[in-house]
Amino acid sequence: MPDGHINVINKLGLHARACGKLIEITTRYPCQILLGRDDNLVDAKNIMAVLMLGAGCGTTLRLKTEGEQAEAADAAIRQLFADRFGEGQ
Repeated sequence: MPDGHINVINKLGLHARACGKLIEITTRYPCQILLGRDDNLVDAKNIMAVLMLGAGCGTTLRLKTEGEQAEAADAAIRQLFADRFGEGQ
């Protein structure tokens, strides 16, 4: 059950295209994936909920995964954020 923080480092933050890429990753895994600020966590498989976080560049979010393949999901999401959602900036 990984539970930790992740930083939004891409220039445009969690905008629509970045959220779409995140949803492509999160929906591959059967585990529960939550994302948000502190205890205000949302379902990271729900694009509208993720967009409503309004997470711009420099935002620190909490990432919590629980259940089957939780560790793999956590690693894949962290890699997506580290790669700046493929945006280069």
